[in-house]
Amino acid sequence: MKRLREADPNLMANLKKYLDPELYAYAEEKLEQFWQLCMTDIDRRAVHTDREGQPRLIKYDRFGNDVSEIWVNEGYRQTVNQTYETGIVGYVHKDIPELRRKGNYIYSYAQGYLLSQVEPGFYCPVTLTMATAYLLEHFADEELKNKYLPHVISTGEIELYEGATFLTERQGGSDVGANEVRAVPCGDHYQIYGEKYFASNAGMCGVATVLARIDGSEPGTKGLSLFLVPWRNEDGRLNGIHIRRLKDKLGVRAVPSAEVVFEGAKAYLIGDAKKGFYYMMEALNLSRVCNAVASIGIMKRALDEAKQYASNRSAFGQKLTSYPMVQETLANLTARQEVQTSACFELISFFDRVMRTPEQASEEEKAWNRLLIALLKMRTAEEAIAFAHEAIEMHGGNGYIEDFVTPRLLRDAQVLTVWEGTANILGLEVLRLMRKYRVHEMFIQTMNEELAKLPAAVRALAAPVENGLNELVQSLQQLNGQPEQVQTYHAKKIANRLCDLYLSIIALKDAQESERKQIIARLFLQHIWNDDLFDRDMLSVRYFDLVMNEKNELGVR
Repeated sequence: MKRLREADPNLMANLKKYLDPELYAYAEEKLEQFWQLCMTDIDRRAVHTDREGQPRLIKYDRFGNDVSEIWVNEGYRQTVNQTYETGIVGYVHKDIPELRRKGNYIYSYAQGYLLSQVEPGFYCPVTLTMATAYLLEHFADEELKNKYLPHVISTGEIELYEGATFLTERQGGSDVGANEVRAVPCGDHYQIYGEKYFASNAGMCGVATVLARIDGSEPGTKGLSLFLVPWRNEDGRLNGIHIRRLKDKLGVRAVPSAEVVFEGAKAYLIGDAKKGFYYMMEALNLSRVCNAVASIGIMKRALDEAKQYASNRSAFGQKLTSYPMVQETLANLTARQEVQTSACFELISFFDRVMRTPEQASEEEKAWNRLLIALLKMRTAEEAIAFAHEAIEMHGGNGYIEDFVTPRLLRDAQVLTVWEGTANILGLEVLRLMRKYRVHEMFIQTMNEELAKLPAAVRALAAPVENGLNELVQSLQQLNGQPEQVQTYHAKKIANRLCDLYLSIIALKDAQESERKQIIARLFLQHIWNDDLFDRDMLSVRYFDLVMNEKNELGVR
């Protein structure tokens, strides 16, 4: 099996760009070890979990008592332990023993990117645990933090408490302001009553963060408070929590998603009772980045499967990779995956600074962070589905057979457009940022500045981007002052054009690194901006060997 540096030089080049030398050297060694584990043992276990070993609800014990336990297979438990022991959650919040310093989100998300190539279902509980750790560290009082955070960020030294974030209720869905779950004051704690309709990692988590409305609070999101709810009491019994049923999902079957009922569950208020929705939205931004990371991970696995199959499969007397249409597909997929991976890690580098030291970030920086998260979450999720589809088509009939990984990739990718906000919800988020922070003006200025910094050889490629930017300015001028219905109608379209422009700038910036990256940029810009039926240049065919060779700046072939 290839080493990671050979299998994904684009990832390593991005990490070298954003990690300091000490942390990069550590990450290079540890990611290689985790990559080998992912592509062997964790990958094999994922197949078993998806096909035969899915989580099951044990509702009652032999005496008829409601125990609401979740059975998972032993291989899945091994994956859980081995993954958390890498520090994928813990080393964002505590020191890496070998370095005597903390890691960061860049390193954590690199681990998540590798994990998502083989078990994106389990990356959901990791995401929820990351979000729980963030909420505890930044918003909980010292007593609550000291009691629970060490367990949530455990790397094996004490018992691990996986986390969960329970928002969704059946009457609300994305309309969180319609939530009805109640919180009743009870001395030094609260009791939670009601139902969460789509609660992932239910039964597996040690603690859950739950949005609930304290009796007497105002309606809407302003009346929601955030609580930490242990799944079990200290005596080991359920903490007034019951699972009605598990969801029978299309994909990501490794994570148990359930309908959870609270019947007086003991809960602890996190932070200011009036800021619960704000706190959870901060965690949602973290989860949206995880969603984008899972998406580019699935894109990478789908691309690799397509390349490997096409390189070995013969049809009509020739390898598939000798046919121009196949070359075009593989080269274009490569360009799209590399550009979007570079974009995600540029975002993650910015996100790391804003989220770990929010008190040092300006309101404009926080708005920029939210904008890029919304854009990349939306686009990468859609692309993950497209890549999985292309991998199936490259395999032909074999791609539709469960003996291959491609059907699971497609099933798992489908959820990424739904979790943490659909494209419509994200379009409305972009519209809100435009209204409140004038973020579109910041975006246009930043894109123009990035264009101006490009060297002449790369700037020569930028004409379609400049035209697209001018078109955006004109469209925003037309949209300004229009009725609410008109603005919301165009919100998703505007968000998509913003994303086109941002990704194009990323491609042009990367194009400065090498001849190959310049071809990658040309292919990507052609994919986004060129609608011509006749492709005179046939770049994907002319430069196929260069694009697929993936020579990189680290000297690896």
